[in-house]
Amino acid sequence: MIEPTAFLYAHDPATGVATVTLNRPERLNALTFEVYAELERTFRALDVEPGVRAVVITGEGRAFCSGGDVEDIIGPLLDRDAAGLLEFTAMTCDLIAAIRACRRPVIAALNGTTAGAGAVIAAACDVRIAAESAKIAFLFTKVGLSGADMGAAWLLPRIVGLGRATEILMTGDFLDAREAHRIGLYNRVVPDGEALPAATELATRLAAGPSAALAVTKRALEEEAAMGLAEALAAEARAQAECMEGPNFREAHEAFVAKRPARFE
Repeated sequence: MIEPTAFLYAHDPATGVATVTLNRPERLNALTFEVYAELERTFRALDVEPGVRAVVITGEGRAFCSGGDVEDIIGPLLDRDAAGLLEFTAMTCDLIAAIRACRRPVIAALNGTTAGAGAVIAAACDVRIAAESAKIAFLFTKVGLSGADMGAAWLLPRIVGLGRATEILMTGDFLDAREAHRIGLYNRVVPDGEALPAATELATRLAAGPSAALAVTKRALEEEAAMGLAEALAAEARAQAECMEGPNFREAHEAFVAKRPARFE
């Protein structure tokens, strides 16, 4: 049973969609040590939670997430020694690893400010649907830190290309929704107030699909980045053959013949 206390969690058993809502709107959903740790545990649990077939993550109020809380995280970090700092940065990376390892499709519904760690969390999701007001910045260099944080230097070039990622990570500047969509950082931009409904609609559609096949697709996108073409072709041949042995391949064929919607397991 997933029952976080640092943010909101809901699961609709009818659709199979789980929704994670960051809910510190008075702080623009800034992250605390507790939120970081509980988000990581939650995404690890979502990978195996019965009945969950897709995940939406969003923020309450005027922001998706403004990054680490200046009072609750940034200040205390100044008093840590090297080992304590590494403990924290490793924990933040563990969250990104948990999102990427979750076999369910993860969709970010971005509203308002998405900055710092919030921007990397969004980049770690499989799809980003943003409101027109959803500005985004990987602003680590603005506070004297490396733009390569929490996997940003791995994630962002794969989404927008090396040249654009380099500029975004080095300047730390905000991008408005139009520009973020133009370069492919946002998959879709919708009117303010419609990001969560649009993300939930997509999650519901994916949740009705073949979960095992979607999990294989997500894993392939992750693993094949480090493969040559021959290795990737061999990996896909093995994975596809395994999918063909599963019940959903047969169900898709039977549904086509019967002229009815497929009912995937």
